[in-house]
Amino acid sequence: MAFLWLLSSLALVSTALGCGVPAIDPVISGFARIVNGEEARPGSWPWQVSLQQSSGFHFCGGSLISEQWVVTAAHCSVTKYHKVVLGEHDRGSSAEAIKSIAVGQVFTHPQWNPSTINNDISLIKLATPVSFTATIQPVCLANVGDNYPGGETCVTSGWGKTRYNALNTPNKLQQTALPLLTNADCKKHWGSNISDLMICAGGAGATSCMGDSGGPLVCKRNGAYSLVGIVSWGSSTCSTSIPAVYARVTELRAWADQIIASN
Repeated sequence: MAFLWLLSSLALVSTALGCGVPAIDPVISGFARIVNGEEARPGSWPWQVSLQQSSGFHFCGGSLISEQWVVTAAHCSVTKYHKVVLGEHDRGSSAEAIKSIAVGQVFTHPQWNPSTINNDISLIKLATPVSFTATIQPVCLANVGDNYPGGETCVTSGWGKTRYNALNTPNKLQQTALPLLTNADCKKHWGSNISDLMICAGGAGATSCMGDSGGPLVCKRNGAYSLVGIVSWGSSTCSTSIPAVYARVTELRAWADQIIASN
């Protein structure tokens, strides 16, 4: 899969190591939390990031896209007081080879609108670059102009609540396969709240929930996973019969490239 960075140094990294190809193959049972999801195979989503407060409290997800950049949602409101944890599966375990890295800079889309939830994307520049390992690897970014049609099965992952009224989030990373919807079909549920800057998935028995925000929706093409959506918003009760809404990466890619190239 072509993965064209504007920065030649990043291009060399991406070309040498590839993106979107986990060293540990994911095992996905299909439409089986994430609500109604399943525990992920440890290390199989190596770009999955846990954004944590200084206390260790997990509040949002994210996706590693290069040695020094992470994509998350603007509504996660990341600051330099937060930390980026990579290579984690079981947040209750101290035996994992995780990397906890400080936030260097946060770039939020200048047209981020909390009222319409349009342009729900932030880029985090890590204070120090991370070295890739079997469990810490970047995901590809969906390209401008790529088409992801309704009905295609993609995967979302995160440590979000497994019930909307749960007191705690799960320790172990959860995943679920979800069908994409066309925006026309999504509007049957959400009406004019859906814009071209959004992509919908789910409504088929599983969904993202609170705590999954900012995390990945990835689709596999030509053997590699690309980040197609960023967990953004959805049903306040995490209903599994209503599609969840994700920021559409193909529409936000150009801005992301611009920020990375100039920083």
